[in-house]
Amino acid sequence: MNKQIRKLAAGLLVLYIGLFAALNIIQVTKKEELNAAPQNNRQTIRDFNRMRGPIVTADGVVVARSVPVTDPGSAYKFQREYPTLTLFSNITGYYTYSFGSTQLEKTQNEVLMGDTTQQKVESIFGGTDNTGSVQLTLRNDVQLVAAQAIDNFNAAQIANGATEEVQGSVVVMDVRTGEILAMVSLPRFDANFVAVHDTKKAEDALDFLNNYPGKPLLANAYQENYMPGSAFKVVTTGIAFENGITSMDRNWPSETEFVPPQTNDPIQNYGGKACGGTMAEVFYRSCNIPFARMATELGPQRMTDGVRSWGIGEKLPIDLPGAVASSFCGNVLPCDAAFFENQLPLLAIGGFGQGNDLMVPLHMCMVAATVANGGRMMTPHVVAATLEHDGTVITRTPTDQVWKQPISAATAATLTGLMVGVVNNGTGKTMQLANGIQAAAKTGTAQLNFVEGEPQRSHAWIIGFAPAEAPRYAVSVVIKGTTDQISAGTGGKLAGPIAKQVFDYLFASGL
Repeated sequence: MNKQIRKLAAGLLVLYIGLFAALNIIQVTKKEELNAAPQNNRQTIRDFNRMRGPIVTADGVVVARSVPVTDPGSAYKFQREYPTLTLFSNITGYYTYSFGSTQLEKTQNEVLMGDTTQQKVESIFGGTDNTGSVQLTLRNDVQLVAAQAIDNFNAAQIANGATEEVQGSVVVMDVRTGEILAMVSLPRFDANFVAVHDTKKAEDALDFLNNYPGKPLLANAYQENYMPGSAFKVVTTGIAFENGITSMDRNWPSETEFVPPQTNDPIQNYGGKACGGTMAEVFYRSCNIPFARMATELGPQRMTDGVRSWGIGEKLPIDLPGAVASSFCGNVLPCDAAFFENQLPLLAIGGFGQGNDLMVPLHMCMVAATVANGGRMMTPHVVAATLEHDGTVITRTPTDQVWKQPISAATAATLTGLMVGVVNNGTGKTMQLANGIQAAAKTGTAQLNFVEGEPQRSHAWIIGFAPAEAPRYAVSVVIKGTTDQISAGTGGKLAGPIAKQVFDYLFASGL
């Protein structure tokens, strides 16, 4: 009898060990796989019945939070809410039951849910709320001013007969730290319409947004790139100075046409005008031919090496998902000297921001900030810190991280002088700021590739920084050339006043 009992006990022990091992394999080694399975919604339901921490601007405005569900018949305890509506939705993203999360709601999920190691450890020693918060570098007041400036421009265009909504962006950053104070994209969307528990309503909202002109779900300030036009001349000039191709003493002939090698098709200045003079003059007048000549004289190797030193060709290292790269070769890969050996006309055209040049609006703001910061391009970021529920810091984003250093301090100082000339004497007079504060800027009017049978289109750009003598903030504004009215304008006339409004607010408010 005892022998039979021992056999039974041994058999049960083996079965218990097998069951224990199987459960651990399922619960531990396959945890991620099971959680990700579409048919498994238990974790999602549990998450939506937990509090989730807020996302807060640098000036204390809550832009994302969880609120209790008041409907007694609801299966959920909390609803995600975005009090500033469209203002920050391209930054916060949305958090939904059926369609996942985007933007900061996705990248900062662990902090907001209280699931970082530090938060879990702290919760062991007391406190039932271990959620965290995300502190932004962005300011609600600056974001609002930037949004109102481009919204007012949009309203004026519609009042003047435009049938399409303006598309564009405004980016403002601290030149010394890479902190982004404002990043507005137009068109925008309201995350509240997506972050609803009703799956059908959320699906309808997403279908509408995905089919809306201008792709509002994409933050075009850092997830799209556009032909930069003459704003790119800052980059070309910087490369030329670094390689000794030009100097402040150089004089350029006044000419209406330049025929680069390998073609009989001449390059012209904007409007077909004759243009030339000193380095300062061709910069503030924004002649095309001198910059086409600079790119040609640099040649494929030095020009492509130069644009790479500005980070062109690399995805921008911002702490938001889905960032794209600027490009000197359009969609051609690899973008190297070999590509241009038999494409010297395209190299020349690229020197003044046309042809295959594509720049991300955020990157163009970084270009201006690099000049302002003595040649150092800081790593851009929107998250200042992550915090525990009681305010204890979990992480703090460094503000001294240099991403690139494409030009020397001496070249940066020279470019500053040239960009001041644009504001005082040239195409950027709309950037003359209130109270005598000196700005430095470069305008751009990117004439898009002409398509037979379609009207010519142009993007309007301005990039700049202020105060010129002790720079603090940089800005980029782009208005996409979707209408006849916009395409008939220039960067200085259209984008300049928007940038001026932002700068005037910054300095009037004492920031």
